[in-house]
Amino acid sequence: MAEEKDTDVNKRDRRGTVCNVVISQESEMGGSGDGRLPIIFNPDFFVEKLRHERPEAFTELVLSNITRLIDLPGAEFSQLLDEEPKTPNGTVAGGFFRSFNFLKRKDKVVVFGMPLTEEGIAQIYQLIVYLSKNLDVEGLFRVPGNSLRQQMLREQLNSGADIDFSSGDFHPNDVATLLKSFLGELPEPLLTQRHLHAHLKITELSLFDDQGNKTSLPDKERQIEALQLLLMLLPTANRTLLKLLLDLLYHTAKQQDKNKMSAHNLALMFAPHVIWPKNMNASDLQENLKKLNSSMAFLIKHSQKIFRAPAYLREHARLQFANTKVIHSKDDLELLSVDGSPFASACKRSLDSDSRTEEALRELYRHVTDHMPNSAKKKKLIRQLGKQSSPGTPVSENTTPTSKKHARSRSFGGLIKKKVLGSQPGADRRGRHVSPPGKENISCVPAS
Repeated sequence: MAEEKDTDVNKRDRRGTVCNVVISQESEMGGSGDGRLPIIFNPDFFVEKLRHERPEAFTELVLSNITRLIDLPGAEFSQLLDEEPKTPNGTVAGGFFRSFNFLKRKDKVVVFGMPLTEEGIAQIYQLIVYLSKNLDVEGLFRVPGNSLRQQMLREQLNSGADIDFSSGDFHPNDVATLLKSFLGELPEPLLTQRHLHAHLKITELSLFDDQGNKTSLPDKERQIEALQLLLMLLPTANRTLLKLLLDLLYHTAKQQDKNKMSAHNLALMFAPHVIWPKNMNASDLQENLKKLNSSMAFLIKHSQKIFRAPAYLREHARLQFANTKVIHSKDDLELLSVDGSPFASACKRSLDSDSRTEEALRELYRHVTDHMPNSAKKKKLIRQLGKQSSPGTPVSENTTPTSKKHARSRSFGGLIKKKVLGSQPGADRRGRHVSPPGKENISCVPAS
């Protein structure tokens, strides 16, 4: 029974990956403190929506901002224009945040030595989850594991199996070493070959002095911004696994007092598999080695920022859709609003104006019913006010009918007459009863 319970928990963990990834920082700080799960909010919703619905506009927007930050010659720039790999059915793979859904178990698939796929990530994610619970192991990712246990684990992953780590058959060093092996056996580095030159240029971004001359101090803000843009152009599967991996390494480095693995140490372990090109000759690699390792360390240290879209990009994407959206409620406005947005302010003013109009109508109705004597004019005003009020929003809730007429009694003869004449146009309506605005009118004969 205990084993079955653990298996169910593991499956729920995999299916709840979006929660684990998006709110990992919040949960570490205790969340809301009352035991409830924090609310997940995706500030990049409209950016992802733009990516899927208007891919050309999305790519143009991202590239124009990348070239604003770094200088890319024609050949290096054209590499960034390569299309994202498509799925077997001919469609482009899903977006970054939506793509986490595939981390549920999938069909049997060979994982190691194959191009990166969603199915492969779903299997490797089991290793990441296990390691995230064993970050205090000294020398994690540096100390090699047992080769026989690694081979056994590799075969299970290639068979599509759910791994039972609670059995104690595997050590964290086995799992950590196998994760590095998986990355090393990919046909190309996780950050892709075509993004190499852009990453090298990002490491060169530096601050300027008062005279406008470059200094030796790195411009971290511009580096983060450039990475935020560049990582949006990664194939979906690469970006997903990179997010999961960097999140793991970030939290590993946070426990370096226990595991003795700093961000720099981890960068040395993973740079060859994540960023080093596979076709670069030894001399070129040696020339850029320091930059590549430094870039990997920077990715780990700032992993909690580089997967967010820059604020101006979020606003631009939001306005692409907000301008064509009809705001129906305050909730809709809150979902679309950005502080200081002229569009949001205009929508809010419109909603506030509608609210004031409804309140004014209610006040006018109360005045008419309480102070005007019963007359034909009063009845006419009440009917007009009823037409002006919004559907489902009565002008007044606790009012009494002004008409003294009563609905026709339900005698046997009356029922027969109603049955015979009820569906005829122009039926007798002398017994009609006027209800307050917002209430349903009741008549002795159904209206045609």
